[in-house]
Amino acid sequence: MRPECGQKWSKTRDKLFEPNTIMKNRLLLIAFLGAATLVTGCDRPETSNKDSLETATKQLDKARENTKAAVQDMKDYAYAQKSEFLAKMQGQLDEINRELDLLVAKVEKSSDSAKAEAEPKIRALRDQLASLTKQLDDAKNANELAWAEVKAGFNKGYNDLKEGFQQARQWVSEKIAPDRS
Repeated sequence: MRPECGQKWSKTRDKLFEPNTIMKNRLLLIAFLGAATLVTGCDRPETSNKDSLETATKQLDKARENTKAAVQDMKDYAYAQKSEFLAKMQGQLDEINRELDLLVAKVEKSSDSAKAEAEPKIRALRDQLASLTKQLDDAKNANELAWAEVKAGFNKGYNDLKEGFQQARQWVSEKIAPDRS
């Protein structure tokens, strides 16, 4: 061996076994082993994917069943509240009818032109009230399946009646002088 080669080897050996180089080599070895482990672990057989898919499908089906049950419970609860809803709505219709009678009394004390202008508005409100009263009677006979639809239809009609009544009240307050009694 030539002296130059021996010195080079000795320098290379010294560098390989320096503490920093050993740590770098260990880190490189650990990283390589970790990557090999991940690659080996990710190579799963086909049956594992099928099992995972079946498990996910079962969980999804169970979630659907739970959701359907919750929706049905809500419907049952809403239907169970039917008598309370009907009583409340009947009370509100009675109140609107009383207030409408008070408006009519104010209109009756007004001029003939105001009476003539108010008559179609009052007639429309009375017709809406009669229609809503019939809907409420029909709602009393509604079964569980039709209840949500009947309730929604009644609520829409009631809101329309309330809006019409508010407009009539506003019209009376603007056109007819308030009572001075």
